[in-house]
Amino acid sequence: MVSQLKNKTAIVTGASSGIGRVSAKRFAEEGADVVVADVDSDGGQTTVEQIEAAGGNATFVNVDVTDEEDIKQMVETACDTYGGLDIAHNNAGIEGDNSPLTEQTKANWHQVLDINLTGVWLAMKYELPELVKGGEGAIINTSSIAGLSADGSAPYVASKHGVVGLTKTAAVQYAQENVRVNAVCPGVVRTPMVERSLEKHPDAVETITGDQPLGRMAEPEEIASTVAWLASDDASFVNGHALPVDGGMLA
Repeated sequence: MVSQLKNKTAIVTGASSGIGRVSAKRFAEEGADVVVADVDSDGGQTTVEQIEAAGGNATFVNVDVTDEEDIKQMVETACDTYGGLDIAHNNAGIEGDNSPLTEQTKANWHQVLDINLTGVWLAMKYELPELVKGGEGAIINTSSIAGLSADGSAPYVASKHGVVGLTKTAAVQYAQENVRVNAVCPGVVRTPMVERSLEKHPDAVETITGDQPLGRMAEPEEIASTVAWLASDDASFVNGHALPVDGGMLA
């Protein structure tokens, strides 16, 4: 792709690190103006600085994706600052507690579902009207291979399956408005979230690479490339799809 996203405006949630940061940078490299959204102000500002240092345009907004007013302000900022909205990558998420189902607390259940699932619904609730107003658009929601399998804790798996369901519902409801909605389903990616888990369970590295047909974890850039493709006109007939980017783990 060569500047396929020029003159587009994109929102990326969870953009202070990991997949979100790299996707925001990739959007900017492809010519988009980017709204960097996260609860982590320092990390989000760093993402903006990295984009600007590379010659791109970006604005940071402090957003708790479970807060409806924050979401409204995020979308308003995109429209007021850059004149509209064309792309949204709803990526914010947490792993939560990895205990067995019967040992999960209600508090952890609600926190994971609120951020991973309700946060995506709230974002789409306010993004979709602006995408429709613009005449066309693309949403890419971050699910996981846990949204296509039982790979993970009960709250995490339930939340990521829910993201796939939301994605398919929105894709059908808004197809006639020229808005495409897809989900990316990463496998194990070398992100701060995964690094935290590996610090607690260092022996898991060998298990992960052993289960992976390509023999390694993915890099965030490999997920960001897929997200950028889904946002581009090259994916103009891809809609309602939950796309595994897992190196063959689910094969």
